[in-house]
Amino acid sequence: MKTFRYPDPAEWPQLIKRAIGNQQEVMERVKPILDAIKRDKDKAVGEFTAKFDGIALNTFEVPEEEVKKGCLEVDSKLKSAINAAILNIRQFHESQKLPIKKVETTPGVVCWQRSTPIERVGLYIPGGSAPLFSTVLMLAIPAAIAGCKDIVLCSPPDKEGKIHPAILFAAHLTGVTKIFKVGGAQAIAAMAYGTETIPKVDKIFGPGNSYVTAAKQLVTLDGVAIDLPAGPSEVMVMADESADPDFVASDLLSQAEHGPDSQSILVTNSESLAEAVTEKIDEQLQHLPRAQTTRKALQNSRIILLKTMDQMVAFSNSYAPEHLILAVRNPEYVSENIINAGSVFLGHFTPESAGDYASGTNHTLPTYGYARAYSGVNLDSFCKKITFQKISEKGLQKLGPIIETMAAAEQLDAHKMAVSLRLKKT
Repeated sequence: MKTFRYPDPAEWPQLIKRAIGNQQEVMERVKPILDAIKRDKDKAVGEFTAKFDGIALNTFEVPEEEVKKGCLEVDSKLKSAINAAILNIRQFHESQKLPIKKVETTPGVVCWQRSTPIERVGLYIPGGSAPLFSTVLMLAIPAAIAGCKDIVLCSPPDKEGKIHPAILFAAHLTGVTKIFKVGGAQAIAAMAYGTETIPKVDKIFGPGNSYVTAAKQLVTLDGVAIDLPAGPSEVMVMADESADPDFVASDLLSQAEHGPDSQSILVTNSESLAEAVTEKIDEQLQHLPRAQTTRKALQNSRIILLKTMDQMVAFSNSYAPEHLILAVRNPEYVSENIINAGSVFLGHFTPESAGDYASGTNHTLPTYGYARAYSGVNLDSFCKKITFQKISEKGLQKLGPIIETMAAAEQLDAHKMAVSLRLKKT
């Protein structure tokens, strides 16, 4: 990790840049995949699965017997951990339900809003070197709480044509209705357009590599909704002299091991901490199986030395991190000034890993600075908000003249007439 010592604010825009490849080139490579699946459906899905995953499949759907067998292969300790995580995630997302509140805006004019579930949702679960069964929990649990009728899951098969048992177990426990052995851009296309066997969905959720991300962005042009724009995973640790260098190093490494294009940022006002963290990173790297991937990510990561806590907060808000760890003396006080972040972790004993797995919050979060405008996935992500209104005769007598005046000013006479005709009969 390269250290930048007390950069001027004019230099910050360069320092908040992410390491991202040529997205236009990726889009151009993905588009033919989408076009082929839109045209040839299951045939094209099979061809791309053979090409990219190295396995020829006769059928894509995972049968119930295979799901049951996969569940039996998950060891009891992991099953207990998943069940404990499910309870926390469910409790947190259940708390996001809001009662219907009717508001009388004018005497006789009542308005309200009702949350209704999206009928068909598609969940993409990466399954390569790190099968993310935890993402099944983060997506399927709020989908089930929201009341989504169909929850379709796609995940790439391994060389034997199987999906990782932990993914099957998590899907079985959380209400997924159909599971398909399809990965990459072809999975996104299949859920977006539908095939003979894979149903078309209304909204697609889930992380993925640059090809999956590009596919999600492209299908929005055809009217398919997605959860949020996303890029490589990232973490920022804001730390002062009270932080433990071992903890900070482990937090930076835990994000860097996601992939070579991940990014870890340390922002601190302590030179001694920065030096100690650098040493601890070198020590801890020796014990990581994914050290090669992690080292590549660290090449795009950095340590930023700033003079004051106010500067550290301002830099963090400019960067808008996916994950922000406040390893500082008064994390609650500092957190009050955080306005751009996907998820915030307060204090020395709150690792980002907790949010990734089991604390209860959702780990599907905006990256690449999108936290300036987007929220992470939550219960509302799986719902639509429909507004309702009811006006009595007395209410229209009160509100009608206002509507007539405004409609006339916009020269929309039919709008005015719809009110005037009713007023004559009240």
